[in-house]
Amino acid sequence: MKVRTRSSAIIGTICLIASLALTTASADESTAPRQAAKVALTKVATAKNPTAGAAGPGGTVWLAERAGTVRVLDRRGLSEPVLDISAETTTDGERGLLGIAFDKKFAHFYISFTNLEGTSTVDEFAVRHGKIRPETRRTVITQTQPYSNHNGGDIKFGPDGYLYIALGDGGSGGDPHGNGQNLDTLLGKLLRIDPHGGKPYAIPRDNPFVDDPKARDEIWAYGLRNPWRFSFDAGTGDLLIGDVGQSAWEEIDWAPASSDGGENYGWSQMEGNHPFREGTEPANHVPPVHEYDRTGLGCSVTGGFVYRGKAVPALRGQYVYSDYCDGTIRSLRIEDGKVTGTHDLGVNGGEVISFVQGGNRELYALDIGGSVYRIDRA
Repeated sequence: MKVRTRSSAIIGTICLIASLALTTASADESTAPRQAAKVALTKVATAKNPTAGAAGPGGTVWLAERAGTVRVLDRRGLSEPVLDISAETTTDGERGLLGIAFDKKFAHFYISFTNLEGTSTVDEFAVRHGKIRPETRRTVITQTQPYSNHNGGDIKFGPDGYLYIALGDGGSGGDPHGNGQNLDTLLGKLLRIDPHGGKPYAIPRDNPFVDDPKARDEIWAYGLRNPWRFSFDAGTGDLLIGDVGQSAWEEIDWAPASSDGGENYGWSQMEGNHPFREGTEPANHVPPVHEYDRTGLGCSVTGGFVYRGKAVPALRGQYVYSDYCDGTIRSLRIEDGKVTGTHDLGVNGGEVISFVQGGNRELYALDIGGSVYRIDRA
């Protein structure tokens, strides 16, 4: 996560963001207009350094604040904290409360954060009648971090009901420990686990490296630098990963819903489509579906979602994303795994650190400075 402060005091340089991605088009957008959709950003709340969010029970949107609090957004506005772990995390480097998720039945709530030692941690709470039961808290998985940056931290349940966890390469710069291509570590990976199938979790039998004694069973995909934000297309099930680049290229990785996993996205031999520091392209490298360089204002991709809401019909089926340093909201049209259209949507969300998809599939953009925007039709 990359949180840089341009105007006021938002702690340090957070090299974060990451998730620009794309998606295959489905039948509902095959006849959609090809021009850029006309959108507006409607400010619906002000949070305290929001970092992530999730659709909650009863049509609510739950928001994570970096210092360790969780608030609920509903028609009445933003609630007081319903969870506070601020005594258990820090905001130095790229640390903090980095991700939240509900399972499909809203029976369990998950938080992804770095603890006081900087260890990436995913904890689970039972939920009853839309409320967290603090006494049920348990730790699902942990991963020590050698440095304070490139933690990743996004968590989502996939269409298959399993929990996916994004972890960066461990930090510093240039992947000094070679974690991206090392299958014997969880760093630099997208993980897939079953949090309900065992204690503390179970490994799905069809994970791609289950039968490989030299690889961690939890790994779903690898070769990632800092996959700050990823998502699943609510219409097709395709996986979209926005991976923050080192110094030259920002990338979006894509995998179809039919994938068996095991994709190698190339880091740290590759940065996007380009060899990194004279690296050699792996034979099984899966190139990004989209990349952009840093010759403009962009420096850290913020991945979003394929829009499946109803408020902006012209945007339906397009992948919406931004860049933390640029703030412009953009979209990609993907057909058969290839980008067939790129659009500047003409609005700027500030230091866009994350997107949230509500239960009605409408999208929200989070500015680390505090503003929570809903993407509406202009």
